Amino acid sequence: MFSVRSFLPFQYPFKSVLTHLSNLIQICTNSKAIKQGKQIHLQIIIQVLSRIPYLTTKLIQFYADCDDLVPALHLFDELPRPNVFAWTAVLACYCRNGEFDNCLQMYQDIRAQGMAPDGYVFPPVLKACANLSSLKDGNRVYGDVIKFGTAPILQVSNALIDMYSKCHDIESAKQVFDGMFARDLLSWNSIISGYVHNGLIDSAQELLRVMRLEGFEADLITWNTILDACSQMGLIEELCQVFSQIKEPNIISWTSLMLGYSRSGKHERALGIFKKLVQEGLVFPDTDILSCALSSSRHLGNLKNGQEIHGYGIKTQKFGFHLSAGAALVAMYLVCKRIKDAEVIFEVMNKCDTVTWNAIIFGLSQLGRGDAACKYLFDMHSKGVKCDQITVSTILPVCDLKSGKQIHAHVLKSFNDVTISVQNALIKMYSKCGSVGLAYSVFSNMKERDTITWNTMIGGFGVNGHGGAALRLLQEMRQSGAEPNTVTFTCLLSSCSHAGLVDEGLKLFNSLNVDFGITPSMEHFACVVDLLARNGRIEDAFHFINEMPMEPNGSIWGSLLASCQFFQNLDIAEVAAENLFRLEPENTGNYVTLSNIYLIVGKQDDALRVRKLMEMRALKKRSGYSLVESVTGTNQVVKI
Repeated sequence: MFSVRSFLPFQYPFKSVLTHLSNLIQICTNSKAIKQGKQIHLQIIIQVLSRIPYLTTKLIQFYADCDDLVPALHLFDELPRPNVFAWTAVLACYCRNGEFDNCLQMYQDIRAQGMAPDGYVFPPVLKACANLSSLKDGNRVYGDVIKFGTAPILQVSNALIDMYSKCHDIESAKQVFDGMFARDLLSWNSIISGYVHNGLIDSAQELLRVMRLEGFEADLITWNTILDACSQMGLIEELCQVFSQIKEPNIISWTSLMLGYSRSGKHERALGIFKKLVQEGLVFPDTDILSCALSSSRHLGNLKNGQEIHGYGIKTQKFGFHLSAGAALVAMYLVCKRIKDAEVIFEVMNKCDTVTWNAIIFGLSQLGRGDAACKYLFDMHSKGVKCDQITVSTILPVCDLKSGKQIHAHVLKSFNDVTISVQNALIKMYSKCGSVGLAYSVFSNMKERDTITWNTMIGGFGVNGHGGAALRLLQEMRQSGAEPNTVTFTCLLSSCSHAGLVDEGLKLFNSLNVDFGITPSMEHFACVVDLLARNGRIEDAFHFINEMPMEPNGSIWGSLLASCQFFQNLDIAEVAAENLFRLEPENTGNYVTLSNIYLIVGKQDDALRVRKLMEMRALKKRSGYSLVESVTGTNQVVKI
């Protein structure tokens, strides 16, 4: 670049030397030439010029702009009276590096020392307030903006709009915007973005129209902001309309389009966009696009597509792809039941990142592999990585009682404010493990409850045979002001079925439309069939099915067939089986159940006929497996 010594004309007057040194430092600052800047710093020390505040301030600006915070802070501490330029440089550096708490603390130090902030100080401080979602601090800083007369400065007003928008005070953001004497494109983008991220998409589109009337043309940032909003809200038509207006979409535009389709469940379309990008070379897919494509492959259970994307990622990003998109890869492989592949990816991921552990714990939990998920959770804890409440709420429903209690103890110890989702998961875990008393203890001690809380506790009572308690909880739910939904009544009807409360269940079903304004769904009809059939009222259940306003599905006929086996009702069993063979021709369990009923009532020939029908249709009963504990204490899987 240049030789430092050749630029140090110490034979010239002192003032000229300072000017040359200042210019050199500025050149290094502008070009981010950290090595050369340090050489100049060394020469300043050698020439005993390091105590000159002017040069020290220039060096602070140089180090701060190069994001080398340690020497910048060291020099800052050496200044007897730092000026506003030194303060501003460090504030901006803190903000760029995500140290928002330190940025706010330094601003408080400025005010404590009586320094008058200028228009360069406020933008990074307001950005810190925005990123911390601290409306209280933001309002305090706004008071200083007014006090020191910097509100008319364009950059300050834009920062205020951004701060209020991110703190979800869109009215204050609009007041600042309306009060501006002059606006630039960033001002419009900031307020439009504010409306978008506060869910006010219609207002954002109206602002876009007004913006055009005032002579501003939307740039790519504007369009991408609105695209992101449509994507997040699942507004596919609007998403496509906005995208069609972008002349040269960039990678952010394409990512928003893919995410919009993916979030709306249109995973085939999302993958189609990815293939178009790769085949036509429109943009170079980055980690976000690849992760989105992997997510769509996961939702489709498309292992082949997922493996192709995996291969493409390694080809274009080498093995760093496993670090950047590892969580998406692990999730995809686990959904496709490729546990070994997921574990291989996990081993090369960053083990200090909670997201890494959450990916494999969540995937294993979804597969019902609670033992393996708990093992990873305990490994995570042993390595000093703190699990978050997402981890806990994910794994609890698949834990056994011992592991669940250990995790419950960890929750009480580690989290001051336990989320509703974690408490709901605890209720579900205890109920599933038969400890309904402990489940109700968690429920009773909750300060806040949502509908899921009530439904989970009602379901917990139900599966443990406490139908009466479940029905009483419905009354408590209504008295609390919470509104029961369709899931609530599915849980209640199921509770009545398990507890043998036939009359109560029928009364509840008949009240759905009248008292609660809920039209019974297929799940509700299935619960009533199970309620009647499970309690021996096979004929009533059969009559109920024939009176249904919709075509009964396999679940309803299956429930009836199972009860026919228990109560040995061959006539209705044959009708149920006939419908099941039509609806679920490849479900071998239905054939086996009917065959067993024939055997129970002594019709061996008919039982043999059903077995031969299975053979003709090339159907084979799957082997069952059972986990048993040997006398040595080890677990063994036994084929049955």
